[in-house]
Amino acid sequence: MRRVTGWMMRHPENLADGERRQFAAVLAHCPELKALHEHVRGFAEILQTRSGQRLENWITAARTEDPPRLHAFATGLEKDWDAVLQGLSTCWNSGPVEGRVNHIKMIKRQMFGRAKLPLLRKRVLVTAAANR
Repeated sequence: MRRVTGWMMRHPENLADGERRQFAAVLAHCPELKALHEHVRGFAEILQTRSGQRLENWITAARTEDPPRLHAFATGLEKDWDAVLQGLSTCWNSGPVEGRVNHIKMIKRQMFGRAKLPLLRKRVLVTAAANR
């Protein structure tokens, strides 16, 4: 199952010929999985092309099918609709900020509670200067 999930999550061009043939055989034997794959590819295309305006149509199409996990995913998207739409429509993202936060958390874990804020601050500033 993990192998099929991996094939489904990768772009079709990135599959080897043997993988592509095996995946096609699996999809031919399971119409539900084929429908799910089409929805996954549709969402991936929305992500890649930053075409958030197509998201509402994608959610409607996903709800007409019967994969329950997609229903839950669609509901999660709708809960924070404005943020999701902005994230899928603009080129702005919080990646650099999230990367810095992750880095600070890693430094804090390395220190394992042995030092207080002044040392943490110094280590963060030193590593930030070194990464420029």
